[in-house]
Amino acid sequence: MSWLWAIIVGLVLGLIAKAILPGKQQIPLWLTIILGMIGSLLGNWAATGLGINETKGIDWGRHLLQLAGAVLVVAVGDRLWVAVRGGNRSGGRHAA
Repeated sequence: MSWLWAIIVGLVLGLIAKAILPGKQQIPLWLTIILGMIGSLLGNWAATGLGINETKGIDWGRHLLQLAGAVLVVAVGDRLWVAVRGGNRSGGRHAA
């Protein structure tokens, strides 16, 4: 069940990160989920380092750090995706 929860959290954080970032991101949904999961882990790591990973009630600080991590990872991941894929949907071929 923990993998299913991680996928759901990755999807939600990845989609929110894509909505926050300006412009249109070209990464596919599967990569959005993976990058959202990585951002969540990065946020959890930062929250642990700051000592706010476990608080009474809702962990707003940890959740904000997870979202910030997802925004960062999605932004970098989209740039890398565009660089590797050529930046257009036609398979990277340019008209002469």
